[in-house]
Amino acid sequence: MHDILPDATHRWQAFESVIRQLMASYGYKEIRMPLVESTDLFCRSIGEVTDIVEKEMYTFEDRNGDKLTLRPEGTASCVRAGIQHGLLYNQVQRLWYNGPMFRHERPQKGRYRQFHQFGVEVYGISTPDIDAELILLGARLWKQLGLAGIRLELNTLGSSQARENYKKVLVEYLQQHDELLDEDSKRRLRTNPLRILDSKNPAMKQLLDDAPVLMDYLDETSLQQFKKLTASLDAAGVEYRLNPRLVRGLDYYCNTVFEWVTDELGAQGTICAGGRYDGLVEQLGGKATAAIGFALGVERILSLLESQHDSQTDRIDVYLVLLGDACESKGLLLAESIRESLPALKMITHCGAGSMKSQMKKADKSGADIALILAQDELEQEQVTVKYLREERPQQSVGFSELNTFITEMYSRNQPPE
Repeated sequence: MHDILPDATHRWQAFESVIRQLMASYGYKEIRMPLVESTDLFCRSIGEVTDIVEKEMYTFEDRNGDKLTLRPEGTASCVRAGIQHGLLYNQVQRLWYNGPMFRHERPQKGRYRQFHQFGVEVYGISTPDIDAELILLGARLWKQLGLAGIRLELNTLGSSQARENYKKVLVEYLQQHDELLDEDSKRRLRTNPLRILDSKNPAMKQLLDDAPVLMDYLDETSLQQFKKLTASLDAAGVEYRLNPRLVRGLDYYCNTVFEWVTDELGAQGTICAGGRYDGLVEQLGGKATAAIGFALGVERILSLLESQHDSQTDRIDVYLVLLGDACESKGLLLAESIRESLPALKMITHCGAGSMKSQMKKADKSGADIALILAQDELEQEQVTVKYLREERPQQSVGFSELNTFITEMYSRNQPPE
């Protein structure tokens, strides 16, 4: 688990601002769930024989002896909240959430035991047009963030009956080649054989390449739904790659599954993943409800943004240098007046006294565009001295009464074009 320090938080805030505006533009509403849920919720939704439940969850007993777990993902909590508060039955809900999740995973670059996840969930729409909307929403997010080199991988898992038929064929094939399976795959063969297709073991690549393909065992309804989805993506100009080995790691997925991946983050190439889970609401005690969603790892997105764009600091516009008690009192009033007229301005008012030299060093270190200097001479003449810190321009004096207008004009000139 790690701290997010002040020099980095502006990147998080910028990302969160983009996703809030994007979700509002599509008509999605935010939901906030607790960090702690009943352990049974995740056992029933994710699956007791998954790696998450078996190895990665932070589980404990409270004082009443109830078994609780720090949430390892958001979908189960979102479904639980929807059922509990009557949000799902015979209704359409477009929801999103953002916050920390917890998994006791092997520490490696881009993967933390407390990580942050942004998730989108849609309930009550069974047709593939909503599948297409979620994928288009993801494509628009990458565009708004200015991210390049992200590709879409797509598959369908079909209905539960089609998957059961396919599992039998897959298990039979893998049992014939038992000597080629690693220990993890042998364990999954008994519990969750579809996950073997997702193995990253290079020694098993040829074996899995030759395995039966799920697409060949799909029912006609599942195939038609998938064709409608791909037709919508083709019409919208969204490029994708059909990946028959894409199965997703959680038990509750069905039909459409997809991942957005990059080659720039090493082994942790998936930055966003999702799909349909039409049976999950009923599985958790609600009425049968169509459902689809996706989640993305915020740390991975920010890491990718940092690698593709110059690292930007959280820039300050103005640093107010104050020399002497009388100037400190007047300076605080001037600063409040400026903030009142221009709330978006980022300004530091120097506090803690200090010489002109030491204050100017702090002004420069802050990254401010200008320093406003208020010393005794300026106070008597009711003006401030403007010193440009990032440009070769002569300093100038501005009267107290013109100061707000001067700062507003300077701020407007410095804003990047839309």
